[in-house]
Amino acid sequence: MLKNTLVGAVLAVMVLGAWPRYAQAADQADRKLAHDVYFTLKDSSDAAKAKLVAACKKYLNDHPGTLWFGVGTRGKEFDRPVNDQEYDVSLHVGFQNKDAHDKYQKAERHLKFIEENKESWKKVRVFDSYLEP
Repeated sequence: MLKNTLVGAVLAVMVLGAWPRYAQAADQADRKLAHDVYFTLKDSSDAAKAKLVAACKKYLNDHPGTLWFGVGTRGKEFDRPVNDQEYDVSLHVGFQNKDAHDKYQKAERHLKFIEENKESWKKVRVFDSYLEP
């Protein structure tokens, strides 16, 4: 009897201690999400950058759950010490929630974009953030 009570108490502490994390995860599932991607190209010519920007526009715009879409090249005049200079093209997509983001990641058009363009990438950095209401 004491053993069952002790096991029950330990389980209750574990569940109650984890509850804030589960509640936070549930809350975040409904929050808006920013998906920012920074591409460094093997060929950083203007033509290569324009080709990737065009591919982003073709494959990554207008997915279900998308709130905004933007793509462009790094502004070379932004050269303060805090400005990252190690990318060529940036992509910015806002999603209604994590579910929309997750569906986008598996979408045929997104996968086609990766397939057609990955060989041109030297480095890709992805920053996904929940946005405050």
